[in-house]
Amino acid sequence: GIRVLDLTRVLAGPVATRALALLGADVLRVDPPGMPELADQQTDTGLGKRSALLDLADCAGLRRFEELLAEADVVVTGYRPGALERFGLTPDGLAARRPGLVLAQVSAWGRSGPWGQRRGFDSLVQVATGIAAVEANREGRPGALPAQALDHGTGYLLAAGVLRALTEQTRTGGSRLVRLALARTAAWLLDGPRAPLPATVPPPPEEHTAERDSAWGRLRYALPAFSYEGGPADWARASVPSGTDGAEWG
Repeated sequence: GIRVLDLTRVLAGPVATRALALLGADVLRVDPPGMPELADQQTDTGLGKRSALLDLADCAGLRRFEELLAEADVVVTGYRPGALERFGLTPDGLAARRPGLVLAQVSAWGRSGPWGQRRGFDSLVQVATGIAAVEANREGRPGALPAQALDHGTGYLLAAGVLRALTEQTRTGGSRLVRLALARTAAWLLDGPRAPLPATVPPPPEEHTAERDSAWGRLRYALPAFSYEGGPADWARASVPSGTDGAEWG
């Protein structure tokens, strides 16, 4: 019964909301018109979600968003810090309009410091934090992790933060703010034990994949990365293209 407004893009935020959708949340992803994600990313991270288009720069679009917000339990944002503030989507503003809301934010560099307002993505953070140097080849040429580990790792941490916030609310009530940054996840990885990584990531074995029909045809996808006894083994619905659904709760 938890309603999640998903205002995220590539890749950490969508991974977080995909995990919440797996666990039964009603996740509505909201994108601006004319900015579709790459189809591969949409099919991968859109599992379990519905998708709507809203132009927050338009009065009618912003009014509809406020109606959705009034019934939301969680808002997850993944745009550059400050990008959504012109629409009043600040922690204080959202908490005032929707008391008891959990706001979860993910960014590349965090909210403070000289890079706090900069855009960024996984590969850039790997370079800036020294991961590219750690993964350099024998000739010293900078390398990279064999997967977007910062995006995926931060996404699951963000989902865990939302679950923790919702759990705390059952005891004390009130609004909650959860913030994560790719750069902090990179620091945790660099501080931890290291082991050789494969040069390439092999495809998942058959028992870790599933197939179902989708708007793109027959879709073969990896099953959830985590499970627990009695928990869901797959998402309730396939991914859909951007704007497939109306801007309303299910």
